[in-house]
Amino acid sequence: DHMLQQLGTHAGFVLAVTAKGDLEVDGHHTVEDVGLALGQALKEALDDKRGIRRFASGTVPLDEAAVEVALDLSGRPYFVFEGTFPRAEVGGLATELVPHFFRSLCEGAGLNLHLKIEGDNDHHKIEACFKVVARALRQAVRREGSDLPSTKGLL
Repeated sequence: DHMLQQLGTHAGFVLAVTAKGDLEVDGHHTVEDVGLALGQALKEALDDKRGIRRFASGTVPLDEAAVEVALDLSGRPYFVFEGTFPRAEVGGLATELVPHFFRSLCEGAGLNLHLKIEGDNDHHKIEACFKVVARALRQAVRREGSDLPSTKGLL
């Protein structure tokens, strides 16, 4: 919940998620489904993507941690993740599910996303991941006209 709150707040999205999953097993399917659903909602909201900036990049620091992002709302899902989380869990969330969430978001949205993380504190690294993706999405979805940002004629 805390990380999704970061995503909505820093992207400038009104975001309310209600999810019910098989948490008695683990969080894998719930995290995956939330990522897919948010990606699909983003894709639908952008419609034909006319006028959007499309590309965005940046870095967000959080204390000793820093996360870099580069993204493209290309319509082609691809995810690259560089970094590690030595702890198995942070705040009840299995750290292995953080990259899985973003991979699922990419699949749902047709998003090309690269994340590179550095730091010591896993909570700071994870929170910075959500904040930097949110800030980049805020930039990439910004409307700057009515042209389609592609030489191919579609996204």
